[in-house]
Amino acid sequence: MALDPETLEHLLDTVRRFVRERLVPMEHKIAEDDEIPSTLLDEMRALGLFGLSIPEEYGGLGLAMAEEVRVAFELGQTSPAFRSMLGTNNGIGSQGIVLDGREEQKRAYLPRLASGEIIGSFALTEPDSGSDAAALKTTAIRDGDHYVVNGTKRFITNAPEAGLFTLMARTDPEEKGARGISAFLVEAGASGLRIGPVDRKMGQRGAHTADVIFEDCRVPASALLGDREGQGFKTAMKVLDRGRLHIAAVCVGVAERLIRDSLAYAMERKQFGRPIADFQLIQAMLADSRAEAYAGRAMVLDAATRRDAGETVATEAASAKLFCSEMVGRVADRAVQIHGGAGYIADYGVERFYRDVRLFRIYEGTSQIQQLVIARNMIRDAAS
Repeated sequence: MALDPETLEHLLDTVRRFVRERLVPMEHKIAEDDEIPSTLLDEMRALGLFGLSIPEEYGGLGLAMAEEVRVAFELGQTSPAFRSMLGTNNGIGSQGIVLDGREEQKRAYLPRLASGEIIGSFALTEPDSGSDAAALKTTAIRDGDHYVVNGTKRFITNAPEAGLFTLMARTDPEEKGARGISAFLVEAGASGLRIGPVDRKMGQRGAHTADVIFEDCRVPASALLGDREGQGFKTAMKVLDRGRLHIAAVCVGVAERLIRDSLAYAMERKQFGRPIADFQLIQAMLADSRAEAYAGRAMVLDAATRRDAGETVATEAASAKLFCSEMVGRVADRAVQIHGGAGYIADYGVERFYRDVRLFRIYEGTSQIQQLVIARNMIRDAAS
């Protein structure tokens, strides 16, 4: 449900001020402590940021895709760790329930996800199954009124904080492809579920990932997401368009922040008696970054608007995610170059963003997977 223009602008202004006044000043501390303070999380909850995409009837804001990406543009103006904490509740941690959950599942979990009472997590990737998600080995075998789950999930975002896992597991061991995979809603604290040590990552400190290990974990049959087995992989694929557009929008926001910081530094820093912004080679880097960020913003808004209109946007979403995640990497590289030696020093924050944005080209489908999706869709459409 789309907001009226005045309400949307009020929301965007509120988020913009919250990012500028509360989140940006905390960036260095979050990176040093590898933790987001509970006080900030409470403020995020109060603003409704955990329920942006969850329907209003379940306690969320119910934003349309074109509205959600505009909020994501603003959230991208600060450390990606903040957005990561609330991102799963709005994306892969909730949308499977929104799309395929039974009514009792929606009412049991969506209001709690929308309020931020619980953090959602999406347990798909495994030690031997990443881009080839259909090759996952975790099993969920029916045993009376329960399923017994065994397997390990890897690099699971927000696993240490999660209260609910959307788990992908193989319910038909004889079916090696996607058709043997089912989705389950598994609450943290379930017997036989444990979380591994927090991963030490290149960047995005404050956003935690870890292994999720299932050892004879018994979950009730009612935890099966949807009406029947074998639909889990389809559910996972359904949430990707929204997730990819959201990530693409965050990439645009980060790029715009880096461009703003680079321009300010170039106008202030002097060499040879002049601001380095006067030099054409610096201007070229600023201009290239500005043009690419503008292109990314336009792509995201176009694809989001098409999705809201009911169009199938798998190709457009993959294109936006591919372009924007690669684009922000180039912008971050130029930002370090414009800052020179200062760009390599932690005090300025540019090197932190340089490390943080590298992940965007990997999760929600690597750049190479996006290329395959785009090309295969092109070939299929041309042949039809």
